[in-house]
Amino acid sequence: MADTAIEWTDSTWNPVAGCTILTAGCTNCYAMRMAARLEAMGVEKYAGTTQKSGGRAKWTGNIVLDRKALSVPHTWTKPRRVFVNSMSDLFHVDVPTDFIRELWSTMQQTPRHTYQILTKRPERMAEVLCEGDFPVLPNVWLGTSVEDGRALGRLDDLRRVPAVLRFVSFEPLIDSVVGADLRDIHWAIVGGESGPGSRPMKPAWVDEVEAACRKTDTAFFFKQWGGINKKATGRELRGRTYDEMPTLAELRI
Repeated sequence: MADTAIEWTDSTWNPVAGCTILTAGCTNCYAMRMAARLEAMGVEKYAGTTQKSGGRAKWTGNIVLDRKALSVPHTWTKPRRVFVNSMSDLFHVDVPTDFIRELWSTMQQTPRHTYQILTKRPERMAEVLCEGDFPVLPNVWLGTSVEDGRALGRLDDLRRVPAVLRFVSFEPLIDSVVGADLRDIHWAIVGGESGPGSRPMKPAWVDEVEAACRKTDTAFFFKQWGGINKKATGRELRGRTYDEMPTLAELRI
C-alpha cells in the first residue's frame, strides 16, 4: 500500500499477492520481478509467490490473502485514485468470492476514494459480480488488460460486468489490436512494455487504439512508449501527451 508513479492512479492497494502466468502479456510482468524483490527483502506475504526459472523470477501460482490490508483505505483521509491489486489479480480463480466480498465492503465504506480494478480474467469478474450480491458502486472502475488481438474477447466479457465505469489497459501492447470494439468501454490506457526483455510497440498499433476510441467517445490515455529505459522514450505521442480521463457525468452506462 503506497503512493505510486503509475501515471493514471495515485496509490496501490494489495490485499492479494501472487498470480499465475496466463497469456503473452504476462511474459515480462513487472509484478513478478517486484514480488521476488519483496520476498528477498523479507516481506512475508510474497514468500513463495515466485521462483527463479531461466534466470528470472516467475509466478509459482501461489496466492496469498492479506486480510490485514483490507482496512488500509480507511486510514487514508484524503480522496485518492487507488489501483487495486497491482501485484496480483483479484479475479484469479484461487481468490475466494467471500474475500472479494470483504474487499467490496471496504470500497463501499470508503466512497471518498476511487478504486480501479484491472484483471486479465474478466470472464470470472462477470461471473462473480453477476451471480453474487455485489452492489454496483459509483466509486469502483472495472477493467481488463488486452495485449494483442488474441485477447480482444476480454472486451466482450468486460461488457457483461455490471459497472458504472469500464476501462481497458492495452499494456503491454505487443501486437495490433485493430478492430477492437470499445462500445460501452469508457476509458482506454495504452502503453508499451518496459524493463528487461521488453518487446517494442509500433506507433501504428497506438494509432489503431486511438482511432477506436474516437469512434466510441472513449477517453484515450497514452501512458508510455516503454523499452529498457521508459523515461528516455517518454510518453509523448505526436509531440504531445494524452491524459484523457472519463468523467461520471459523461458516461454512457
